[in-house]
Amino acid sequence: MYDCLMEQIKSFGEETDRNNANVGNNFSAKMLRIASEANKVQNLLNMSKELREAHVNGDIYYHDLDSYNLTVNCLHVDLKKVLDRGFNTGYGYIRKPKDIRTASHLMCIIIQSVQNDQYGGVSITDFENDLACYVNDHDSDYDIRQAMQGIVYNLNTMACRAGSQVPFSSVNVGLPRSNIASKILKIFLEEYNKGLGHGEPAIFPNIIFRVKDGVNAKQEDPYYKLYKLACEVSAKRMNPTYLNLDNTINKDMYERGYNPCTMGCRTRVQEDVNGEPFTGGRGNIAPCTINLPRIAIESNKDINVFFYLLNEKISLAKDALLHRYSVLKNRKVRDLPFIVGENIWRYTDNLSLDDSIEPILKHGTYGIGFIGLAETLIYLIGEHHGESKEAQELGIKIVSEIRRMCDQFKKEYKLNFSCYATPAEGLSGHFIVLDKEKYGVIPGVTDKDYYTNSYHVPVYYMNSITNKLSIEAPYHNLCNGGHISYIELDNYPQGEDIMNIVNFGRSKDIGYMGINFHIRYCTNCYEYLSGYENHCHECGSDKIQGISRVTGYMSFDERFGKGKVAERADRSSDRVKGFYNNKYIQRGTTINK
Repeated sequence: MYDCLMEQIKSFGEETDRNNANVGNNFSAKMLRIASEANKVQNLLNMSKELREAHVNGDIYYHDLDSYNLTVNCLHVDLKKVLDRGFNTGYGYIRKPKDIRTASHLMCIIIQSVQNDQYGGVSITDFENDLACYVNDHDSDYDIRQAMQGIVYNLNTMACRAGSQVPFSSVNVGLPRSNIASKILKIFLEEYNKGLGHGEPAIFPNIIFRVKDGVNAKQEDPYYKLYKLACEVSAKRMNPTYLNLDNTINKDMYERGYNPCTMGCRTRVQEDVNGEPFTGGRGNIAPCTINLPRIAIESNKDINVFFYLLNEKISLAKDALLHRYSVLKNRKVRDLPFIVGENIWRYTDNLSLDDSIEPILKHGTYGIGFIGLAETLIYLIGEHHGESKEAQELGIKIVSEIRRMCDQFKKEYKLNFSCYATPAEGLSGHFIVLDKEKYGVIPGVTDKDYYTNSYHVPVYYMNSITNKLSIEAPYHNLCNGGHISYIELDNYPQGEDIMNIVNFGRSKDIGYMGINFHIRYCTNCYEYLSGYENHCHECGSDKIQGISRVTGYMSFDERFGKGKVAERADRSSDRVKGFYNNKYIQRGTTINK
């Protein structure tokens, strides 16, 4: 392990790895990665041999192993609660804001401060309604617009994690409860659509637009125009993504008075075995992921053996998460001074600096994720779930078993175990490298540089939009710890295309979805480019910047890891039958900046 660590440190001195597309290549990034690898080794050495070998060998994967003994994953922030009470980031008390511009600036500081205390994403649960509380009689539309522009600029420039990246920020929108909140959301979407200083796309925040019948989904609904505007913005900027509040598991929570929300990394936090199913003030503690294709290979195509081995690995994942719990409960409030010390997490109001953080560990979620369902099915029966009814039935059976055992663990251990559709950024390329070394090249399974994310239909499979969403929809309700489906389009769509795709997904009980296409623009004149032009059609420059989505967030093409580079190259547009009015969504559509 020591020799491996030294090799890693040497390589980081040249360039940081691409396991996280949000991390740059500056001094801070290099130092962060060096420290990261050192703590990974320490954490592995402090595990049992069984848990250590499971991770090192590639049976299961402990996400963010460098943070294993230090902090938790992600958090949904109840913004109004934090702003009303005020907060301290370590250098003095910040009181309740008195206007929209101050509230917006403080929101960004809260997101930055949360990010510095944890390793995963940060979401605002009720963006426009929370900020509407701070619009006073003297605030003009100009003030609101400046505030919204400030949010976009700040969240794409504010450094966190020792200056190595910007926060993984998300905002949940779409359910305004007043005219002021509606105005804030409209202006925010308009400002996000403008992009940054030269009109280039804003990478953050990830915007989740919540669609709900009776609120915004239909023309007769009071906020339908906001849904329409959101779709127009998505057609140009790839954001917002869409959370369906009429989906089976979301609708149940909504009708009970708890507004569902999510974040770019798809984490869903709702049910709580130890309390009320709030979202704000709760998050995921840690996920780990099972290597499904390896289980299939080791079963030698015997389905009964496969499920026996699957149960073993699910139990091992549970043991790993319980071990992580036992380690993290030794952390004190003073170790997480903002998210716990400032009561950003729920159930922390009465804790002192030397108290354990165990209260938040009891209310967060523990995700047991999976990767490579498609490759698993190909190995077991020769087809993936996009190709046959038999494969789909087996796929649903496999994920149902993960969910069944998670529900069982939740009751047994009184912790929120959940079935998680792992987004797998660096992991998509990590597992397959290990399996290729161990089992060789297996057609349809290890013959690429990546495994397919969670339950997704393979990106290389030519598919119709309707078929892809219909196939993936049943997995959303099974993956109660987080899920998403993506549609990949050939080029820039129109707003009506986005709306029709989202509406079809909603009709199939899709919970959360996004529409992807490759954004490319000239960094000389900032003109958007269509197709795959190598030179700008306006100024002739070859300085072309590409942006794609990875693990729920957008990022620059050059920041993708090897596995995701290979996956992106294989992405086949879901256009076998173009969607809107049966027309094809073709290359060649240009969107001016």
